[in-house]
Amino acid sequence: MESKKQKAESRKKDSPMHCAGCGAKVGSRVLENVLHKIPQKIKRDDILIGLDTPDDTAVVRVPTDRVMVQTIDYFRGLVDDPYLLGKITANHCLSDLFAMGAMPQSGLAIATIPYAAPTKQEDSLYQLLLGATEVLNQAGAVLMGGHTTEGEELAFGLTCNGLASPEKLLYKRGMQPGDVLILTKALGTGTLFAADMRFKARGRWIESAIRSMLVSNQNAAQLLLEYGATACTDVSGFGLVGHLLEMLKGQRVGVELDMEAIPVLPGVAETLAQGIFSSLYPENLQLSASIQNREQGSLHHVYPLLFDPQTSGGLLATVPAESASVCLNALQQEYIESRAIGRVLLLETGMLPIRIC
Repeated sequence: MESKKQKAESRKKDSPMHCAGCGAKVGSRVLENVLHKIPQKIKRDDILIGLDTPDDTAVVRVPTDRVMVQTIDYFRGLVDDPYLLGKITANHCLSDLFAMGAMPQSGLAIATIPYAAPTKQEDSLYQLLLGATEVLNQAGAVLMGGHTTEGEELAFGLTCNGLASPEKLLYKRGMQPGDVLILTKALGTGTLFAADMRFKARGRWIESAIRSMLVSNQNAAQLLLEYGATACTDVSGFGLVGHLLEMLKGQRVGVELDMEAIPVLPGVAETLAQGIFSSLYPENLQLSASIQNREQGSLHHVYPLLFDPQTSGGLLATVPAESASVCLNALQQEYIESRAIGRVLLLETGMLPIRIC
């Protein structure tokens, strides 16, 4: 079986010279053929210029009582299937909007398509945009346009726009002493796909991780809002501890994490036992300096998972203690891996913000 590097080198040999800049764009005929085939299942009156009326830019209308919430993500293909990559990327990007309490409106795509014959590029781009558009449409948003380029390997990203009432925005900061910390998805995509790249992951582990990444956080965000979430973010590249520290920054509170409660994807125990980590893991691990009892905590078998970078991970939120149980029960009807993984404490002067129990 060829590795991604070997496939890229093979493509380069077939066509040894590839231009940069605008010369690296995918051909206009390929792009036109694909865009004509992408179905948009919804239409929005606030999209004034999009794929239906292509121009130099997309144009959207923002209601006077709303604010525009924007986010962007872009990464190399962690799966070879462009359709799945499109869906995973769209879910990943939209999670930032959901974590802020915003409703998706539109998206702009940026795609890198591997060097190949035009027919092959057309199929790859079609599958990629089809997957992304399906997820956007399910969330109530439309694909407005984007940019394509050729490269050695598949990569994809989206700029996503959402609308929200200013007074209903959710922020990372806002947790209060006594709040319960809830995580809506299991952890482990970083170590699992690092193992997959080394041909050390079982197929069922990767299939389980993909199923998790294909789950939208939209309904989870709505439930968290309904039950009075005080703070919220999504767990992605900086890992659980990295994103938790963003929530704690500048606050006079700390968090006690229950290691036994943290949900874990199938296969993670095995990959961690083999010492297989994502390339971002060493950088994330430096954040362990913010853990009060890190030496004791590091003895726990899932301790490395606190620093594992996630793709299309879950939401991390705090809710008042009195609504935590009913909120968690509601979440688990759809997000079965949802768990209460800690509680918020008043931070004593001079103490580090995270404690493991």
